[in-house]
Amino acid sequence: MVSAGMTDQTPVPVEISLEMLSEAVGKAADDLRAARGVIDAARADIAGHNTTVPRGVTAAAQRAVEHLAKVDGALRDVVKGLEERD
Repeated sequence: MVSAGMTDQTPVPVEISLEMLSEAVGKAADDLRAARGVIDAARADIAGHNTTVPRGVTAAAQRAVEHLAKVDGALRDVVKGLEERD
């Protein structure tokens, strides 16, 4: 969800920004849990049948790992900043 404040240069109040982040993290957590189930099932199937996977899947998996590492770092920065605010 992108608010009007996110599309222009108007600052977004911290409460709204944190609400948007919380909602995005919750949705991402659900999506990641669902993806993990599919990935684990595919891994087991591939290992059991000795099948191949297109290179594009491997490249996309590597990109996903890199993006998730960046997101993890950004969330760590947010949490650290919120913990240090007192």
